[in-house]
Amino acid sequence: MSEKIAQNEKKYRPNVAAVIVSSEYPFKCKIFIAQRSDIEDAWQFPQGGIDDGESPSEALLRELKEEIGTKKVEIVAEYPDWLFYDFPSKIVSEKMYPYDGQKQKYFLVRLKKSAKLDIKTKHPEFTDYKFINADKVLDYITHFKKPVYKKVLEYFKKEGYL
Repeated sequence: MSEKIAQNEKKYRPNVAAVIVSSEYPFKCKIFIAQRSDIEDAWQFPQGGIDDGESPSEALLRELKEEIGTKKVEIVAEYPDWLFYDFPSKIVSEKMYPYDGQKQKYFLVRLKKSAKLDIKTKHPEFTDYKFINADKVLDYITHFKKPVYKKVLEYFKKEGYL
């Protein structure tokens, strides 16, 4: 069975994700990762669902404001395709029902110098964050997201952004 057919049989939540580089980009290329508040030792990029009637770029800015306290970013690049990943079965049954996984649109964004990060938002999703070298990101990411993260980071690197 092809990947496309399998994806059509499953239900994927439309989602956006941000690969955030610091305001010092392109002179220094440090990438933002944050530690989830609900899964021990799980780090990730900010991400979130796309609401009805919202474009991916609108959802991106809303999610950044909700998760890291700012939407003061400049979109540098966009991954050209939607990427899919399946949730581990425990997550499907506990938190994300009725979705089997997420269909994501990735953006590479640069923080503006005036941006102030604040992860203690109304509904905090993260307990900590840091900026790290691009080649260290996969060392922190939870297993089921690694293939997508690897693909996104390789694409932005190949295109000369990272």
